[in-house]
Amino acid sequence: MDTLVIIPYFSSIMFILNDQAIPKGLYIKDPLQSKLGKKIISYSIILMDEIGFEAFNFKKLAKAMGSNETSLYRYFENKHLLLLFLVVWYWNWVTYLIDYNTKNIEDPNRKLDLIIDNLVDATKENPSVEFVNEKMLHRIIITESSKAYHTKNIDEENQHGFYLNYKKLIQKIADVILEIDRKFPYPHSFANNLFEMANNEIFFAEHLPRLSDINVKNECYDEVANLLKFYKKRMLQLK
Repeated sequence: MDTLVIIPYFSSIMFILNDQAIPKGLYIKDPLQSKLGKKIISYSIILMDEIGFEAFNFKKLAKAMGSNETSLYRYFENKHLLLLFLVVWYWNWVTYLIDYNTKNIEDPNRKLDLIIDNLVDATKENPSVEFVNEKMLHRIIITESSKAYHTKNIDEENQHGFYLNYKKLIQKIADVILEIDRKFPYPHSFANNLFEMANNEIFFAEHLPRLSDINVKNECYDEVANLLKFYKKRMLQLK
């Protein structure tokens, strides 16, 4: 897997903290605009990574933060929207990594390989956002992200634009697929499958190994990237 770069300070902070980057309906009060809000984001990542989403609640988060539970509800209505906030943050982060690492790359095949590397291993720490641990967030995405959108309220949340960032990410990947093969009939489906497979194969390899042919050790995901590139080659009939 290619070595991916660390993102410079100013460009990354402007992208990820952009007012349009995270739908406002996900929060009551913007957590990115206050010290307490950033602390909520930071500690929620740490705690979800430690105990999982099912065991996570605002009472435990408040205790970990040394704060009161009421203050958390001033920022988020419930833990589902907090998880979705983190997932949207991750989508934005991956989108930025893709943009940065494929900049000035003209060969679409090479570009898609770099995209796959970013989908599989978006753990590079961003020093410009100290309150987000990207490595922990990546583990949360692998184990918990599907719980953010496999819900009964997805149609309503979709109408509020909560998944627009994911759609843009998938469209970005689909566009590169079409650069390789303009006649490929399923660019969005394949793009979405690449993203989901990146997370699912890691999860299965680590927890349900009989469902995967991938071997993952010490958070080294090179085999997962190789698997996705194998699918890419076969699906797009590349030599």
